[in-house]
Amino acid sequence: MPADTATPSLPAAPHAREHANEHHGTCCDHDHDQGSGPHTHDHGHAKANLLLAVIGGIFLLNSGLARLVYPDELFLSQLSAVIGAVVLAFPIIMAAIRDLLRGQLHIDVLVGIALLAAIVMQQYLEAGIIAFFMLIAITIEERTAIGAQTSIESLVKLTPARARRIRPGSDAEEEVPALQLSVSDVVRVRPGENFPADGKILKGFSTVNQASITGESLPVDKQVDSDVYAGTQNLTGLVDMKVTRVGQDTTLGRVRDLIVAAERTRLPIVRMIDQYSIYYTPTILMIAALVWFLTNDLMRFVYVLVIGCPCALVLATPSAVVAAIASAARLGMFIKNVAHIEVAAKIRVVLFDKTGTLTEGKLEVARLNPVEGVELSDLLAVAVSAEAQSNHPTAYAMRRLAEEAKLTWTTPSEFHEVAGKGVIATFPEGTFRVGRESWFRECKLDVAELGKSFKENEEYAGMSVIYVARNDQVLGWIGLRDAVRPGAREAIQQLTDLGVRHCCMFTGDHEIVARNVASKLGITEFQADCLPESKVEYVEKMHKLGAVAVVGDGVNDAPALAAGDIGIAMGAIGSDVAVNSASIALMNNDLRRIPFLIALSRKTRTIINLNLLFGMLMIVGGLMFFIFGDDVLNGVAAKLSMKASVFKASLAAAVHILGTLIVVFNSARLVRFGETLDHTPPAAER
Repeated sequence: MPADTATPSLPAAPHAREHANEHHGTCCDHDHDQGSGPHTHDHGHAKANLLLAVIGGIFLLNSGLARLVYPDELFLSQLSAVIGAVVLAFPIIMAAIRDLLRGQLHIDVLVGIALLAAIVMQQYLEAGIIAFFMLIAITIEERTAIGAQTSIESLVKLTPARARRIRPGSDAEEEVPALQLSVSDVVRVRPGENFPADGKILKGFSTVNQASITGESLPVDKQVDSDVYAGTQNLTGLVDMKVTRVGQDTTLGRVRDLIVAAERTRLPIVRMIDQYSIYYTPTILMIAALVWFLTNDLMRFVYVLVIGCPCALVLATPSAVVAAIASAARLGMFIKNVAHIEVAAKIRVVLFDKTGTLTEGKLEVARLNPVEGVELSDLLAVAVSAEAQSNHPTAYAMRRLAEEAKLTWTTPSEFHEVAGKGVIATFPEGTFRVGRESWFRECKLDVAELGKSFKENEEYAGMSVIYVARNDQVLGWIGLRDAVRPGAREAIQQLTDLGVRHCCMFTGDHEIVARNVASKLGITEFQADCLPESKVEYVEKMHKLGAVAVVGDGVNDAPALAAGDIGIAMGAIGSDVAVNSASIALMNNDLRRIPFLIALSRKTRTIINLNLLFGMLMIVGGLMFFIFGDDVLNGVAAKLSMKASVFKASLAAAVHILGTLIVVFNSARLVRFGETLDHTPPAAER
């Protein structure tokens, strides 16, 4: 079965370039559709421009060679120059005409007018040279702007087009289109093939490369009950998997949606450029007209328009943004809105949830403490029965212990989970409650004396404690432990080194537990006994200290994630709430991605500022040189034995494309940012 054939299960995304030029055109933009949705540039358009540039370039080269070889036969040279100029200038002039017909004075108009003026003056070779370099610049911008679309296409190709489905009631395989897979189907995946959907391993053992989703550099061992994700590669073993998600609902599908969402947003700095773009084109036209009026040199008017076309300036931000998104995605970080790249650079406070974020979230029962007269098995049986329908990590931990002890439990007739507090379940024997101390006090259940055995014993420090009651009788408490996540202390130290002034933690656990975890990680500020609403209040309080990033698991912390300037969902694989509530989704649980994100955002801001500065200097310097440096340019042309107008046209276009290339290559440095993190596993905390 081919592993790299695209499947239509992920519908084609609109090709958005709104972050680059939603409200303004560029000399590199051919199909403005203001107000009607995303632009539709694609690979075919870029290839067409490149083909025109090659064809027109051949005619220009032929014109120059004919002039050298047959200096007395100018007709052949002139005819070749005319054909080359028309082929090269036609798409640019048509774009400018479309803008004018819509009543829009975009930047495209600058080069369109320049080319028309050169052709009217019968300066065909000069017009062709300018148009040739403009088309090359168009191709560069379009290839840059479609970087995110290329990422999407690469993701789609990860999903195989066909799958081997196991027929119900037998071990026979049938090959079916991946689109026909349904939830609960059983699929067989052989070594070297990609998984066609999200699922759970039912049979077999293998090593899986899931770098395309999580950014993990090393393959991961998978066994029975392990989760696998669409588009990841089965490396070593034959496995049967039960499908849990298909098509756009898969992890790969949601990753693709995140990239689309990021592609369709724009940085605030781009919106600022939009506001000034409506003044830019008329200003350059007035400067060019003034130069023509004062010098009576129409070709100098042409050069000013060409130099004034700010492709490098327009590319300054989108090229850096595309590179930053690619760098983050390589490490399993997906940014839903590129504006958050700019916000992340200003972060001064990072708030961490404890369970599942700073800790691994895999709770284990460490202590059963029944009251006098209650058996250990009775305490556990009541707790497990009450939590039978809960998906909370606490419930999983108690069920694992009950299974190991071969203890049976019953299913309640009624079940209700009180967010952030506990659960209440109804049985023939009465009402069972499992929850926090504060909730038990609200329910008029006295746990004060029982709680002393926990609070006054250092042996229990670091345990999360829940209380268990049957009807109005408190049966005891259960203590659970959670290991600190590998790399957590290192990540917090890196945040401090980056100048993040406050690394804080909030948790619903008791203060003793919170203090124990905070001391292990070097966190000095924390808030314990937090309900979901008090977490939001804590976030709002921290806003006074600067921009706030909230890091949580995206399930219990959705309100807090939404309350921060940016919300970062940890381990977003399989969690719809994480993707929907957070600004940024981490597809793995390596906390070192967070300082990397802040460092990347600051690097991106620096690159954008450098690009903008360079673009402005190129425009201002070029305009000054071509307006006041005519004698110098003529002297250089004479030394090179070139016609002055040909030399000036070539230089104007070359300066333009050189600026564009420098901006693109400067932005491309971001793609490799963070490569060392990609290959270094986090160290376990002691």
